[in-house]
Amino acid sequence: MKNILLIGGSYGIGYELAKELQQEYTVFVACRTSENLFGLQVTHIPFDATTDTLDASKLPDILDGLVYCPGSINLRPFRGLKIETFESDMHLNFFSMVKVIQGVLPQLTASEQSSIVLFSSVAVKMGMPFHTSVAAAKGAIEGFAKALAAEYAPKIRVNIIAPSLTDTPLADKFLSNEEKKEKSAQRHPLKRVGTTEDIAQMASFLLDKKSSWISGQIFHVDGGMSALLINT
Repeated sequence: MKNILLIGGSYGIGYELAKELQQEYTVFVACRTSENLFGLQVTHIPFDATTDTLDASKLPDILDGLVYCPGSINLRPFRGLKIETFESDMHLNFFSMVKVIQGVLPQLTASEQSSIVLFSSVAVKMGMPFHTSVAAAKGAIEGFAKALAAEYAPKIRVNIIAPSLTDTPLADKFLSNEEKKEKSAQRHPLKRVGTTEDIAQMASFLLDKKSSWISGQIFHVDGGMSALLINT
């Protein structure tokens, strides 16, 4: 079976993706805790994206896929944001991701054709108030991914998923009750917020050979928000 590395996978989208992939791939999950991984057919590697350097020796010689899941949602008025918030968002979302990819590049290039899946945000395309910090970090990912896809084609495919607000633990404060969920749902043409399954299924497709002619793309899995104008 092909080998897939997930960075982050103990909850949310990463966990859902681990569940999705475990039957068809050999899955390695690098995250802080293995508590939520019990019962899944995956190999846990202790790893904190904010502080650790990934030990590539714990991975097989060939990696056919890499998904970097860690992210942040800091939504505050720009005038109240300190530079440390921008630095923190950039470190977690971008610099730690770059460090991981560089660390496993030999394993990715050893595959016949490997696939990297990264995460952006609908806010990069649309321009939303209070999103300056996270949109800056996610925007860096979009530019980086296209350049990386061009540099390593055809050996490595690189694609991005840009979701709207998705019902994960990271988004709890924005979806903490039914009123908030309904208000958010009404902002989307498809009248609901995203689920972990919505995003995991797209990531799974981008790792699969069915997507072998796709690279350098940004997929807006966002309930139609970035493409359709509706009355609210």
